[in-house]
Amino acid sequence: MLLIPAIDLKDGHCVRLKQGDMDQATVFSEEPADMARHWLEQGARRLHLVDLNGAFAGKPKNEAAIKAIIKTVREYAEETDTEEVPVQLGGGIRDLDTIERYLNAGISYIIIGTAAVKSPGFLADACSAFPGQIIVGIDAKDGKVATDGWSKMSGHDVIDLAQKFEGYGIEAIIYTDIGRDGMMGGVNIDATVKLAQAVSVPVIASGGVHTLSDVEALCDVQDEGVEGVICGRSIYEGTLDLFSAQERADELSGDLVYEEDEE
Repeated sequence: MLLIPAIDLKDGHCVRLKQGDMDQATVFSEEPADMARHWLEQGARRLHLVDLNGAFAGKPKNEAAIKAIIKTVREYAEETDTEEVPVQLGGGIRDLDTIERYLNAGISYIIIGTAAVKSPGFLADACSAFPGQIIVGIDAKDGKVATDGWSKMSGHDVIDLAQKFEGYGIEAIIYTDIGRDGMMGGVNIDATVKLAQAVSVPVIASGGVHTLSDVEALCDVQDEGVEGVICGRSIYEGTLDLFSAQERADELSGDLVYEEDEE
């Protein structure tokens, strides 16, 4: 079970939202690259970046902060003589040129959310052009998919859409229960497991992580295909310690984590 710290970017700052509401943003750092280094020092094995402004605008808006984070990841790897941790990025990515630009800059995985729902042909093209590097972000409430920074409900069923996307060759699915995101009320285990059982690609849980018990509950369902979890407000506000939680997850999982490309 891989614990992935989230760095959500708004106006160049590292923030956390409640239920995706841009008006309910708490700024945790004015220097996202410094926050990235902090999580690396806490043992992060992957970083999850979201361009929040981009998600609403439909085009990249925080590229400077993203590039600064990539630079920090590289510098940290050099300083510690370790491999660079993968960085996954979503928010406002709507065309192949943007994907290529980010991958060339050092991003490992691109997360496509709204564009996957509205333009499935684009997702298929992305998977074909960049095999093994495309993750789909499915944001949902009550089993229905949301788009446009969670501001609109599409009416699509989560599992039906996930199975369709799986056929395109996606690397993984990040499943976010938007009713729980940023609320620290616990992960929607049932819905996450139901999705993981319906597809063969790895599912990464997101939304609602609060304490170590949430991580332990996810470890209990790892065999169902839930192989990672995005950690946000909990690690920023201290209700979950990233280092000790990852150690506990490794212990419960027998050191089995969401595997990186090992080729």
